[in-house]
Amino acid sequence: MKSFTYERPGTPAEAAAAVAATPDAKFIAGGTNLLDLMKLQIETPRHLVDVNGLGLDAVEPTEEGGLRVGALVRNTDLAAHPRVRKDYGVLARALLAGASGQLRNKATTAGNLLQRTRCPYFYDTAQPCNKRRPGSGCSALDGVSRQLAVIGASEACIATHPGDMAVAMRVLDATVETIDAQGAARKIPIAEFHRLPGDDPARDTNLEPGELITAVTLPKPVPGTHIYRKVRDRASYAYALVSVAAILGKDGTGHVAFGGVAHKPWRVEAAEADLPKGARAVTARVFADAKPTHENAYKLKLAERTLGAALNQARA
Repeated sequence: MKSFTYERPGTPAEAAAAVAATPDAKFIAGGTNLLDLMKLQIETPRHLVDVNGLGLDAVEPTEEGGLRVGALVRNTDLAAHPRVRKDYGVLARALLAGASGQLRNKATTAGNLLQRTRCPYFYDTAQPCNKRRPGSGCSALDGVSRQLAVIGASEACIATHPGDMAVAMRVLDATVETIDAQGAARKIPIAEFHRLPGDDPARDTNLEPGELITAVTLPKPVPGTHIYRKVRDRASYAYALVSVAAILGKDGTGHVAFGGVAHKPWRVEAAEADLPKGARAVTARVFADAKPTHENAYKLKLAERTLGAALNQARA
């Protein structure tokens, strides 16, 4: 790990200003992903701005009937919160499907949204990777791609977003709240928060330099059965090959988002009109533009079967 400087600002605006003013600075909270990347010298910040202790750790009801989740609320606490368990079951289940108990105790809401891909070539510093070193190439295009994206990828990158929580927040239509270096607040719909790789895969989100996440707001609860299904190589502590976050009625109507298939949580709202027709009809539209590799084409059938299982669960 390379040496770095460190500070603990007193307010969110001070934190944003500190990162914006210091070249190669990073925010740190739980550190569950960033510290690993620093040890591997994939991330080499010269300065860390510790945002713990900024008072961003509350879960509060909103006037609209929703819930405002502070950026520093730990994953364990969010999954166990009574309102989340009662009204946002898909989110609680997605959180508990991720990582391990020890990691969830440290991981924060904002950090979970910002976690970086687990593409093996991103972690192998001996291999070209446009996300880690822009312009160096994408080793995954002709390499091992079994776990990587089947849709929304580019010639520069076929990495996937690794998270579970973000997939649930996508189906809930959450909103990410931020503050920038000038102290200005911004609200970003979760659908616009994560980016597709395009020709600039080094950027995972649409955050501006120094912009700090302060909270995530969940809208008024959506009625229906809240389901999160995650298919992975082993029963725990593994990233999704395919995941489905769904809120479904017994008649099959509802909402659905997919994880493990793209550079961001993947949802095609227009396809949800076909939910009563069954999983095949929906996934045919959701993945109409898919371009899988020969190693990960199985994900298309896996997504259909996982959604089918969710539909059966909702009807039971």
